[in-house]
Amino acid sequence: MRSDNEHDIRRLCRQVLDGQMTVSQLMERLRGAESLPLPTATLDIDRQRRCGYPEVVYAENKSVETLKEIFGALSERSVDILATRVAAEKALPLEQHFPDGRYNAVGRTFRIPARRPESKRSGRAAIVTAGTSDLNVAEECRETLDWMGVEVHVVHDVGVAGPQRLLGSLKAIRTADAVVVIAGMEGALPSVVGGHVACPVVAVPTSVGYGANFAGVAALLGMLNSCAANVAVVNIDAGFKAGYVAGLIASRCAQRDEGSL
Repeated sequence: MRSDNEHDIRRLCRQVLDGQMTVSQLMERLRGAESLPLPTATLDIDRQRRCGYPEVVYAENKSVETLKEIFGALSERSVDILATRVAAEKALPLEQHFPDGRYNAVGRTFRIPARRPESKRSGRAAIVTAGTSDLNVAEECRETLDWMGVEVHVVHDVGVAGPQRLLGSLKAIRTADAVVVIAGMEGALPSVVGGHVACPVVAVPTSVGYGANFAGVAALLGMLNSCAANVAVVNIDAGFKAGYVAGLIASRCAQRDEGSL
């Protein structure tokens, strides 16, 4: 951040005093540092200021050594670390190297909390799954929302083959600022949920289904053609993307209610 604006400097100093930022991070901001070159990666260390949340590490095809390098640099800057698509064989050496790290084997996420006071939850999101076969995508979504500090309510296995199961959970779902609906097969559940709630519905097609499901393409097309006006769609199996979008909606709603926007 290249700015001598007194308001910005005061805000950054308050973050240091509150334990939300280290002195080295403050110096980087004042010097205008926006990225950090590493041997195999370049970290976007300015993203939290610009976008509200720090950079998330996509771990697919990254070596354990590269992940250690990235996590170490982020940890030094007191960043709450979230990595997605972390293979099980990489998790053990990462847990050994970072004792505070936590691996979710179902969602394939790896998280290392920052060493600073935990902030309160901001906003509320719901995750609704059509079946237990969608659980891995749901867990990636839940971990993302939890990392963003959003309160999460999860409703599992309420697909359209037994629509009465959804009705019993509607009261809790309706209190959410945003709802993530995860489904494979024909992908009908987001439309059903969308007709019951007055908030955005983020639909996630999954690669669950028989041959004509085309690894999630049928569900994707069904969701894109939803007649429910409040349904928007992310990519196939994109639990992180859905969680992030729902988290932004929920946290912005909370900030507006608190008058902090």
